[in-house]
Amino acid sequence: MRDAFDFSKEYGLVLEGGGAKGAYQIGVWKALMEYGVKIKAIAGVSVGALNGALICMGDLARAESIWQNISYSRIMSVDDNEMDKLINRRFREINIQTVRKEGRKIFVKGGLDVTPLRRLLEENLDEAKIRASDIDFIIGTFNISKMKEEEIVVKEVEEGLIKDYLMASANFPLFRQQKLLGKTYLDGGIANNVPIDMLIKRGYKNIIVVRIYGIGLEKKVKIPDDVNVIYIAPKCNLCNVLEFNRKKAIRNIMLGYYDALRILKPLTGNDYYIESAKTEKDYLNSLTNLSEEEMKELIYLDRSAEKYTGSILRKYLEDIYPQMAAQFKLSRNWRYGELYYAILEYCARKLGLRRYRIYTEKEFCLMLKGLIQEKYKKAEKSDGIIDLAYLLIRNNYT
Repeated sequence: MRDAFDFSKEYGLVLEGGGAKGAYQIGVWKALMEYGVKIKAIAGVSVGALNGALICMGDLARAESIWQNISYSRIMSVDDNEMDKLINRRFREINIQTVRKEGRKIFVKGGLDVTPLRRLLEENLDEAKIRASDIDFIIGTFNISKMKEEEIVVKEVEEGLIKDYLMASANFPLFRQQKLLGKTYLDGGIANNVPIDMLIKRGYKNIIVVRIYGIGLEKKVKIPDDVNVIYIAPKCNLCNVLEFNRKKAIRNIMLGYYDALRILKPLTGNDYYIESAKTEKDYLNSLTNLSEEEMKELIYLDRSAEKYTGSILRKYLEDIYPQMAAQFKLSRNWRYGELYYAILEYCARKLGLRRYRIYTEKEFCLMLKGLIQEKYKKAEKSDGIIDLAYLLIRNNYT
């Protein structure tokens, strides 16, 4: 069980760079808004800066609409179909003549044309609203002319140039380089892709960092003892940084929303989202609430079960369960709660239990029990983990 989130405090929000992965940040923001989390400052680079501007405007519906209708051609001057084939490596479907023609154009002009991105910002960002926001907004970019990282305090930017600096922060190396006020800027992620230091140096003590694991340099930052940092991060790969695909963006918004709820409510589980009041002792009791005969029958003991004369429970705790934890790739210091849910969630994924919803502990287990009886038992298949999960659920929820 995670510590309860403190809603009385004001938080700084760090938004990492990561291109198309940025849809996840909008899902996190949706949850923060719903639960009334007070955001006092934002530090963002690249797509994190672009999303930060939308957050300062306070227009969630607009932000969701932008991402739910995203496409390659809304960011770059490219053909959507051909770009999708290239990103997803469907090389046999690619029109070679089109690729050669576009490739020559990109090479001659020095990179991908992002005029559509500029147009998207012009149509959707309201500079007056960004300046009027109560949120302190800092964006990171890299000044090639001076070969150094720069931090831009948005409210101090000269009138009419906020969109320019946002473009500078998101100027991915593959994009066509453009000058701003006589200087050339590059994506802020190449110097500092997770700009937590920008908020620490400005005195913020409570910071939420939204990770999306984009391409860039993660600067080593020493977190002071009096600074509380909360991380919200996906447990799966969101997408390619240039994969501006609306279906994946919609999925990533949903994932960000539920991952934020995991922290705010808080929820337990590894991949699913479960409300539980169980303690670590309760999870241990659940994992050991098996008879000796049941333990011996399970496939994990293999042929050694029949000849084993020692404590069967001890064998589980010292041998079988640690092996399972390794199989599920849990951390070295895994806890019984993590293993308990790893076992149950393995079954949930196998049997197609809906992921994006909040379950109570009992509800999750009983729905899973029903699926095991309906899909697994009737098929007479063999899977030791599902067999174990069924016994754990049956013995704890008779």
